[in-house]
Amino acid sequence: MLMAIYASLRRIRPDHVNLTATRCLWQCHRQEKYLPRIIYGRHAYILSVRPFVQAPEARPLPDDRSLPGLQQQQPPHKEPEQQQQQEEQKKQQQTQTQPEAHQKNSTHNTSTLQVTLSTDSIRQTADRELKPQDGRTPDREPPNMSNMSSGVEIPYPIDWIFPRLRNPSRFWLITSQLVVTIVGIISKIVLVLMNKTQVYNKERLVKAVAKRPKGIPLVTVSNHYSCFDDPGIWGMLPMRYVCNTFRIRWSMAAHDICFTKKIHAMFFMYGKCIPVVRGNGVYQEAINLCIEKCALGQWVHVFPEGKVNMTKEEMRLKWGVGRIIYESPRIPIIVPMWHEGMDSVLPNVEPYKLQWGKKVTVNIGEPLDLNDFVQGLKDTRVPEPVARKLITDKIQDAFRDLRNETERLHGERA
Repeated sequence: MLMAIYASLRRIRPDHVNLTATRCLWQCHRQEKYLPRIIYGRHAYILSVRPFVQAPEARPLPDDRSLPGLQQQQPPHKEPEQQQQQEEQKKQQQTQTQPEAHQKNSTHNTSTLQVTLSTDSIRQTADRELKPQDGRTPDREPPNMSNMSSGVEIPYPIDWIFPRLRNPSRFWLITSQLVVTIVGIISKIVLVLMNKTQVYNKERLVKAVAKRPKGIPLVTVSNHYSCFDDPGIWGMLPMRYVCNTFRIRWSMAAHDICFTKKIHAMFFMYGKCIPVVRGNGVYQEAINLCIEKCALGQWVHVFPEGKVNMTKEEMRLKWGVGRIIYESPRIPIIVPMWHEGMDSVLPNVEPYKLQWGKKVTVNIGEPLDLNDFVQGLKDTRVPEPVARKLITDKIQDAFRDLRNETERLHGERA
């Protein structure tokens, strides 16, 4: 099988060229004195490489499949015409300096290809590669990690948001208080005055928000039926909590919906929303920041379905919530919630306008006591992906029971 390597003014690292190609290059160097031996550390740098035939695999010594082995195999008796043809081929090889590599296959085909190297370019490329090892700044900036995983498109850069959310300044706190107050009042008006809202077991959430031990984080989880779920459902809380930037939750918001322009990004940032890149998995800055907020004993709200569930089907929950709970330095209080009717307050179809007089039911579930369960996973050193799944499954089970109860309560209302 022929293996062709094309590269123009760029380096080919060992992970791009397999062991077979590397051995072929060294054989050419030993036989034809053609390739200069230029190696820096464990990296071989090659520029302007033209296609060449793959060398034999895992053969440290010459044999019948390698170049020396094939050259040594000569028939004892040859026809004069064959000898003359071979001599002409040898002369052409010497004049053109083309190294040969032979590979055994069904038809015993042979290919002759040329390899050219630029020594100066190799040294320059190697020096640039070694700069980060010497502690010097590389020529190019490191890639943006938020744009890498799974190739998700970022309509507006969000990297500048995370430092401000991690270390809020006094100006940030003042502006956030203003935004949270305005949004809290609007949520209160829409949920309580404009619509018919019934909240069951509200004291469970109020107790977790206001009376949990100091330093213990709070993680609330709920279904996601409408874009108004957050901040709308927080209108059920007393004004001293819903309009207090030090008390209200941190929540993840989709980067491609809430952070598409600078003015939108600033508004949601001051509203304590963390941009999450859907499709980038559990190891991204949004999840990391949620874990950091839990480490500070703050309140984080998560929609584990990962999107607005317009079909209202039972979805497999995302494992990000499992990672937040598992990697939090102190195991948080977990409060599940379920609501019905929020998609009628703000429908998911055009025109996207807030409605009046709709029936909304919110049910606060019993706090989940996962302290012993999570600690057992850590003590037994269960692999992290397995631990995240097991924790998420616990929340999935709680959702299933809470949904049935809430749908029954919502249906019983006149």
